[in-house]
Order: sequence, then structure tokens, then C-alpha cells
Amino acid sequence: MFELRHIDKVYNPGTVHETCLFRDFSLRIQTHSFVSVVGSNGSGKTSLLNILCGSIPVDGGTILMDGRDITQMREFRRYARIGRVYQNPAMGTCGSMTILENLSMADNKGKRYGLTAGTNRRRMEDYRAMLAPLGLGLEDKLGVQVAALSGGQRQTLALLMATMTPLDFLILDEHTAALDPKTAEIVMLLTDRIVREKKLTTLMVTHNLRHAVAYGDRIIMMHEGHVVLDKAGEEKKQLQVEDLLGLFNSISIECGN
Repeated sequence: MFELRHIDKVYNPGTVHETCLFRDFSLRIQTHSFVSVVGSNGSGKTSLLNILCGSIPVDGGTILMDGRDITQMREFRRYARIGRVYQNPAMGTCGSMTILENLSMADNKGKRYGLTAGTNRRRMEDYRAMLAPLGLGLEDKLGVQVAALSGGQRQTLALLMATMTPLDFLILDEHTAALDPKTAEIVMLLTDRIVREKKLTTLMVTHNLRHAVAYGDRIIMMHEGHVVLDKAGEEKKQLQVEDLLGLFNSISIECGN
């Protein structure tokens, strides 16, 4: 379980650009839940992910992972239990390395490195079996440099790499935003399958309201560092895209847009 308690976060403190994003912000993400987070630009969605992962520090409050205080824990140590997929496919893969080398690198996450080969060719058939059901032809391109792949192929690879080793938490930072609609659907179906099979506690930031409604068991809408909508279980199942659009519009009108 992830829990934020009374979080404060101020950007550019003491300057004319000072912005208080979070003030006494609290949120609990239950174990094995799949939470979609939506909201306008600047609402705090990505900052929320960065705070959980340790990419940015907080100015006050406590961050808990399964009851353990990780507020001061370094980012790389948190990633021992967290997998993250970014909006830009290039951030989750190494373009100058082959598919085989990328998968081998992800396969060795958390393991000791020595003077041995970085790629485990005995795992090649396992990698092919992992890639074949995607229908993207990646199983026949293990020797191809990742930079030569399409954005969709690369993002699919990034998702697989992020979840290859045992982990508890999956962070998805608008991971379908840069993809065409067909590929986005493939990635979302794969995401849903992985989350279910591995029983991952998942937090997905997305601008795709249809995906937010269709996937997961809880939805949160944020605005200016506050949660303005929080639906789970049956309430979430009954939610429609039009309901989210209506709330977006009402907030926009209140803000003078």
C-alpha cells in the first residue's frame, strides 16, 4: 500500500514564481488496486507520481510504502519495488542496444553484476514466447536495435521491461499518450493483463478519459493539487466518460476558461 500523509510541496520557493501545489495533501492507494488519475495540466498528477517514486522531494509530510516511512529513501532504492513507464518510450528503453540486450538488462534488475556476459542467450526462447502474443513481430527482431522500432513497439517493450522482475507497484505516466489509437489499445490490453496476472498495485495517470473509465477499479480526478473526484468499486463501474467531461467543464467555467 502507498500512503501520502499531509504532504506539502512548493515549487520555486522564495521567488516570484513560487507555486504551492500540495498543501496538507493526503491519499491512500490500497494494495492490488488499479487507480486511474485524470486532471487538467498543472493539477498535480505527474508531481504525485514523482513524489511517490522519489524523483522530487517533499517540503512536509510523510510517504509510506506498506507502512514503512520512505520519505527520505533515495529514488533508486524505491525502484527495487517499483516499475515505471513514461510517456516517452525512449525513457524506458536504450535505443543503442538490441531488443535482446534491453530485455536481458531488465531481466537482471536487482541482481549482482560481475564479469559475465550481459545477455543470457539461454533466455532467448523465453523472450520470444513473451513477445509473440503481442502480434507486433518483436519476437523475430531480438537482434534489432531498439532505436529502429516504432513508438508503439518501443513502448510495449518498455512496459514488459518494467514488469519483468518481481515488484509490487507499477507507475504509468501517460504511457499511451504518444501512441496512435490502435497501438494505444494494444498497450492498454497488455497493461491490464500484466496488472491482473502479477497482482500489481497500479497508479496510471492518463488524459484518455475512456481508458480511465474502462480500466482499473478506482478513478481519481485532480485539480490544483486537490482530489475533486474519487470513485471506486461499483461507483466507478457506473461512471461514464460524459460524467468526467461534465466535471472538467464545470471546473473550467469556475476557473474562467
